[in-house]
Amino acid sequence: MSYFFKTLFLLCILSITSLSCKTNNNDINTIAVDTVSTKATLVKHTVLSNGHPMAVWEKQIDDAKGIILFVHGRTWSGIPDFDLQVEGEELSLMDGLNAQGYTTYAIDLRGYGETPRDSTAWATPIASAKDVTNIIQWISEQNNNTKVHLFGWSMGSTIALLAAQNEATNMASLTVFGFWLDLDVKILEDPEHNELQKTVNTAKAAASDFITPGSISHNAIDTYVKMALKSDPIRVDWKQLNEYNTINPSLLELPVLILQGEFDPIAPTERQSKLFTRLKTANKSWVVISGGDHAAFMETPRPHFIEAFARFINRFN
Repeated sequence: MSYFFKTLFLLCILSITSLSCKTNNNDINTIAVDTVSTKATLVKHTVLSNGHPMAVWEKQIDDAKGIILFVHGRTWSGIPDFDLQVEGEELSLMDGLNAQGYTTYAIDLRGYGETPRDSTAWATPIASAKDVTNIIQWISEQNNNTKVHLFGWSMGSTIALLAAQNEATNMASLTVFGFWLDLDVKILEDPEHNELQKTVNTAKAAASDFITPGSISHNAIDTYVKMALKSDPIRVDWKQLNEYNTINPSLLELPVLILQGEFDPIAPTERQSKLFTRLKTANKSWVVISGGDHAAFMETPRPHFIEAFARFINRFN
């Protein structure tokens, strides 16, 4: 074999080897992102919002590329919803986004989890949205004025929308999942005399968001029910839900992601479509999580959910 052909042959071998190594390194990096051997420590903060003590939960990682605040839904608080710990399973959304490179926070709204009710004993949309805005400002200040990605689930999606349209200065993006509101239907005002119910929460109610058969283990459901009832034994009383009538997507200029579970009866396509088409921002996406329902991020579609969420917010750190 001539010197020229020998040299060419060796270069080809080196090139193939280099490409092979590059592929293997990418595979290793992907695995490292998806599985974290040491979980971040869950830390509770008590933060004043307009004088009221709010429980804020944090899972901080080193060299985070961004920060997320999770806002829970109507019935259950931050830890059961976003940090579900089940032996032998990975179901915590806070852990899942830690693995994607984000420091994560979750709020307990007034009356939920370890945040007490205020002196009125009621929760209201605008007051809750203001609490979210105040907590985002606190989180940003604690992290060198970094802007925060806001995530709202179910009723938390409408609270997050209110917060974002009223004050988005410290927000990097908004993600809504399980958006339930029909923007063309006006919610009526409360009766003149509205009484507190303080209804006892039940195991049946705690398991009701898990809709698709076989999408989550019985052990995970049982664990969630125990965590939920321990954190939120009494259902929080809401009033002035007509305040959601003030939601106006045309006021939103920050990036917005809509996540929809394919089989979520609470968030039908028509309502997502109205929200998506009326958003002012050009940086908007709408992703349907195939096989997912109202609790998709704790069920079989969890990897797809996390990948879609992280891929969108990665653009706006």
